[in-house]
Amino acid sequence: MTTQATTPDLHAFTDTWREWHRAQEARLAAPHGFLAITGLHWLDDRPQRFPDAPGAWRTGPEGVVVDLDNGEELVVDGTPVRGEHRFGVLPERGGVDAVWGDAVIEVAKRGGNDIVRPRHPDAPLRTAFTGTPAYDPDPRWAVTGRYVPFDAPRPTTVGAAVEGLEHVYDAPGKVEFELDGQELSLTAFPGPGAGRLMVLFTDATSGVTTYAANRALSLDPPAADGTVVLDFNRAANLPCAYTDLATCPLPPAENRLPVAVEAGQKIPHERGYS
Repeated sequence: MTTQATTPDLHAFTDTWREWHRAQEARLAAPHGFLAITGLHWLDDRPQRFPDAPGAWRTGPEGVVVDLDNGEELVVDGTPVRGEHRFGVLPERGGVDAVWGDAVIEVAKRGGNDIVRPRHPDAPLRTAFTGTPAYDPDPRWAVTGRYVPFDAPRPTTVGAAVEGLEHVYDAPGKVEFELDGQELSLTAFPGPGAGRLMVLFTDATSGVTTYAANRALSLDPPAADGTVVLDFNRAANLPCAYTDLATCPLPPAENRLPVAVEAGQKIPHERGYS
């Protein structure tokens, strides 16, 4: 049962949401955030040169290698490197940021593929960014659910914003909750931070007022009795909502909610939302 928030409670709820929204925007539009990406380059065993990064790049069984020309330099973990530099084998969803002047060259592994993704502060997408539209925060969209752990983590393969790419997550459990009188559940993936969870989902607003492919909701660690709060006001766009140079995962099929979640971030202006 939902109780009506008092006016002071509503003010505090709204202020807290605004702080969260500002932090989301700040990370996105940081000098080397996702809006600063200028290219998504897929590596193989052939040396390749890119217009937005120094050197010739390749990968193989021993990981990513760059051959820098005379006069070219990267700074990796605070140390200047020249000539040939070996980044080694990168973990899935891991990566290294190499500094090049005022740019950062992200070297990462996504969907089993090594990539180079330069980030330049003067990227047009970043310099033109005016913010992300969102629904007004409303406490009715903060619902209490129950986390149900699986007997063992379930390897779950999902698609990606890039056609043909797949991501695999070990889903530790699901979250059951009620919304608009319907009993629903979402498969949860590990989130950033000990015990935290993350759910990817779509709903009846997807492709209408919210981004069609996905939204993400971060959850605090469940309580000892499994209680967990899903605050859909904090349903956030992933980078692929803004740029085609992202490899974001798509929700598993069971996370397509049949209700309209009119909360959280909307389709970005960069995708034509007005």
